[in-house]
Amino acid sequence: MDFFSTKSIFFTILGYPMSYLEFFAVITGVLSVILSAKANIWSWPAGIVNVFLSAFFYYQIQLYPDMFLMSFFFITNILGWWRWANPKAGEEDKNKELKVSFMPRKQFLTFLVGGIVGTICIGTLAGQLHHWFPLLFNLPSAYPFVDSFILVMSVITTFLMIQKRIECWIIWLMIDVVATYLYFLKGAMFFGVEYIIFTIIAAFALWNWIKEYKSYRKDA
Repeated sequence: MDFFSTKSIFFTILGYPMSYLEFFAVITGVLSVILSAKANIWSWPAGIVNVFLSAFFYYQIQLYPDMFLMSFFFITNILGWWRWANPKAGEEDKNKELKVSFMPRKQFLTFLVGGIVGTICIGTLAGQLHHWFPLLFNLPSAYPFVDSFILVMSVITTFLMIQKRIECWIIWLMIDVVATYLYFLKGAMFFGVEYIIFTIIAAFALWNWIKEYKSYRKDA
């Protein structure tokens, strides 16, 4: 059995063949996001396992920008783990970890505009990978612009999450809705269900982080 192959089937549910790879990638992903929603530092090590498994899955279903995104996530999960565990003076919450906070509105809008420009640029490049590197990418990228939107906006919001900026969950909501559509379109049903769950969790996380932010004023 090849654990890292999408053809190694773990079980079948409602006629859908579930591979070991897809199942455990989704489970660790859900765990990571639930912990993030609770501002729990253990979200980062769970995320490291998730991105490692997901990279193999995305390559095999031709979502190449998502695959490249996992390399970025691997590094940022390590950085985020360290950043949350080592707040600067005055940044500590009651658990001696980094506090959640809002960012300036103009800065947030700048990030969004940059994300749109980045999506266009990366999507154009992704659409050419099978021409430039046919030995590595023997099939064309599936939905390169939609996939690139997920990549670019995920990069942006991950940096915001490392800094515990509340706006990261607004962007995650947009990403999760788009990703849900993409994965169902590609036939990756369990990943599609995962991102429906992520959308719900992101909405809860946005509410929870705002609630925690307001609690700082009461404690002051």
